[in-house]
Amino acid sequence: MKKVLVAVMAMIAIGFTSCGNKQAAPADNTETAAFDVEAAVSEMTSKLSEQIEAQDAGKFAEVLATVQEKIKEIIGNNPEVAKEYVTKIQNFLKENADKIKAFAGENETVNAAISALTAAPAESIVSSLSSAIGATGDAVEGAAQDAADAAADKAEEVKDAAKEQAGEAVDAAADKAKDALGL
Repeated sequence: MKKVLVAVMAMIAIGFTSCGNKQAAPADNTETAAFDVEAAVSEMTSKLSEQIEAQDAGKFAEVLATVQEKIKEIIGNNPEVAKEYVTKIQNFLKENADKIKAFAGENETVNAAISALTAAPAESIVSSLSSAIGATGDAVEGAAQDAADAAADKAEEVKDAAKEQAGEAVDAAADKAKDALGL
């Protein structure tokens, strides 16, 4: 379990630190940028939908990591457009939350990534990522640590809740079995 948690924290830390030197070309005009956002949202929601249908939590987590990288890329071009992108992705994730929970269940990587994308308003996410992109080494490490700590806390909460539900389910099944046997 600790290995999964460390992997999640490492993924988040790498995500924050890997974007420091990227420079995206500026958008030629806002009309093109808006069209690109719509195409990007459509592409990502399509990929997310495919993984929801396939019920593959590992691939779903990979697509969520791609979504985060795309957000960082868009922020470099236009933070306002990035807010629109994040909002649309958040809406998609919220609309499909039940389907995602059905197959992801206790997958800490997926749950942490979804929490990172949906826990705050789009403006806050874009603002924090913009800060992380523009920050120097120490600031990026601090933000990565905060994000890793938040992900670890959320993962621990999810794990505890899942353990409690599993325990209750086992107790209920045992009681039912005893009743069926007449004990």
